[in-house]
Amino acid sequence: MTIIAPLRVGNLALVNPVAKLAAVFIVSLTLLLTIDWLSAVVALGLECGVLAFTRLPLRAVVLRTTPLLIAAPLAGITTVLYGQPSGQTYWTWWAVEISEGSIALGIATTLRILAVGIPAIVLFITIDPTDLADGLAQIVRLPARFVMGGLAALRLVGLFVEDWRALELARRARGVADTGRLRRIAGQSFALLVLSIRRGSKLATAMEARGFGAKARRTWARPSVFAARDWTVIAIGCAVAACAVVVSVAAGSWNFVIGS
Repeated sequence: MTIIAPLRVGNLALVNPVAKLAAVFIVSLTLLLTIDWLSAVVALGLECGVLAFTRLPLRAVVLRTTPLLIAAPLAGITTVLYGQPSGQTYWTWWAVEISEGSIALGIATTLRILAVGIPAIVLFITIDPTDLADGLAQIVRLPARFVMGGLAALRLVGLFVEDWRALELARRARGVADTGRLRRIAGQSFALLVLSIRRGSKLATAMEARGFGAKARRTWARPSVFAARDWTVIAIGCAVAACAVVVSVAAGSWNFVIGS
């Protein structure tokens, strides 16, 4: 099976995946509770400082975060153009209204996306699917059947790219992919969906035949434990979230989403 290989370099390679998920969840939940630029700036600055100590290859980090670096400004621009107007209005045309409030909201949206997305991507690219399954089953105590099914599905993600290339070559060999790019993409997408369903059904049957769905208590070949470094990662996540909240509240820019 082809899988997307995680990065096994840097200081995060030995951290338990559950600790990484917990740290990301704490920071993300905190930033999602408010719509202000200051908390996002503080969190983003601290995250970049922590990222410098992870010793991850800069090129790999940039490549993995490129889609986010493109999507965040686009989301901010869309918010500026179509966000809720408030304060002074600078320009209006049809459904577009750029105002002081929409600009502030667009900046806050961009920064929040970056502050939430960057640590998530950086931590997830260092997670091995098998280690994650071990942690979710042994530490979080999730059902073994659910964990093993998720692990099997995650390991097949890398096959999507190979299947797409194989379908493209096969259709070109038959002469049905020379014209109509949009129609070709739609046809290949449907073919990939059918192929994925068939492979998933076969995999589910094979796993059921091998006892993966048994109700008996499952044993694990590799124990998943929490060490001091795992608690340190969680503490760093709590510290980043706490600093963002404290600075934002002290400056008076905290804007709780439920009350807004």
